Amino acid sequence: MLTILGFAMIATFLVLIMTKKMSPIAALVLIPALFCVAVGQGAKLGDYVIDGVGNLAPTAAMLMFAIVYFGVMIDVGLFDPIVRGILRFCKADPMRIVVGTAVLAAIVSLDGDGSTTFMITVSAMYPLYKRLKMSLVVMTGVAATANGVMNTLPWGGPTARAATALKLDASEIFVPMIPALAVGLLAVFLLSYVLGLRERKRLGMLTLDEALVREPEQETVLAGAGTGASGGDRLRKGSAASGTGSADFTEDDDEEDEEEFKGLDPDRSTLRPKLYWFNAGLTIALLTAMIMELMPIPVLFLLGAALALTVNFPHMPDQRARIAAHADNVLNVSGMVFAAAVFTGVLTGTGMVENMADWVVGAVPDAMGPHMAIVTGLLSLPLTYFMSNDGFYFGVVPVLAEAGAAHGVSPLEIARASLAGQALHMSSPLVPAVYVLVGMAKVEFGDHTRFTVKWAVLTSLVVLGAGILFGTI
Repeated sequence: MLTILGFAMIATFLVLIMTKKMSPIAALVLIPALFCVAVGQGAKLGDYVIDGVGNLAPTAAMLMFAIVYFGVMIDVGLFDPIVRGILRFCKADPMRIVVGTAVLAAIVSLDGDGSTTFMITVSAMYPLYKRLKMSLVVMTGVAATANGVMNTLPWGGPTARAATALKLDASEIFVPMIPALAVGLLAVFLLSYVLGLRERKRLGMLTLDEALVREPEQETVLAGAGTGASGGDRLRKGSAASGTGSADFTEDDDEEDEEEFKGLDPDRSTLRPKLYWFNAGLTIALLTAMIMELMPIPVLFLLGAALALTVNFPHMPDQRARIAAHADNVLNVSGMVFAAAVFTGVLTGTGMVENMADWVVGAVPDAMGPHMAIVTGLLSLPLTYFMSNDGFYFGVVPVLAEAGAAHGVSPLEIARASLAGQALHMSSPLVPAVYVLVGMAKVEFGDHTRFTVKWAVLTSLVVLGAGILFGTI
């Protein structure tokens, strides 16, 4: 019964948000609460929620202060040179912009933190997508899939969990998988190229001069999605056709028509050119400390945000203004994380996750025993999407490894195969970082899910197939 209700709860949630019958926050709270009552454990709902909130509170704190930190870095102009470089490369070509999104997301993912990756990628690319009227779900889909492949880095989480769960060395899991993961990353770049061509066909290809309109005495530079730009810095209509595009691309046309996008003014009052190298050094030091795990990530971002505000805006009114400017993103993302805590708390507390995992493992035929590594890779797609990485790697993978060992399958093969589903995992409603992505990009979570899942599944299957081809799985 718990197994059926668990799958029903997840299916109900996905249907409601993808059809936009409920907002993600409301669905994350009300659907699990209803199912908790349905399984006869309504009296324990409070305990489950508190446990879930307690587990995700550090993540929510990290996201809150990370958003403030990177928001300040955008305000002071740290990423302006990056966007100028991207703009010169992209030349207002939608295909190049989508490929640039994938490359940027993959590079930034080297720090091992999805939230940081999405904040930097969206901060840099959002202005270009808005300026050229490109589909924002293309940006979120490509960024999430690229980050999912890179999330398999030993310091990214899944590899370390697999190594811990099966008592293996992380390098023995990861290093042989590098060729397969490289193929997966190439698949993401190829996907971004194809999606970029579709956007180019839909919008036409503009020249740099057509994309930007310069003021007579001032050149406006795209560097983020803030305010303060000249009203004359707008998109000119290209000569190519600009049809409605594929049904895959979901946009709120009314909102886009009403909202005049403004790039960041290079003369905005928040710029701190004299502190550029201090801010760059602080950011590099912060990311280095994260990779080296010198302190918990929430503590690092808390200290970083406080230091960035104090040095760049020493006057209290200016500090309050910067915090207020980013309060909307902070509230949306942290609210989504705490709402997700209700969902995960009920799934775990009622025993639904455990029963679902046992049912899936038990459904594997004995004849598939010698192929348990491939089975693990296939199961990693739905299971890492519908449950947390902790639940999958510590609850399911050891059981699969035991079943495989009985048929002579090495635990290393099981561990490597378990990484295949990470491209899809990064778009799971149980991953807090995805709410940073859709929140900053102003994309509905349901739209992102509907667009991204098919491409993420394809990428995961490419990684699995490459692993089998190279003999590592």
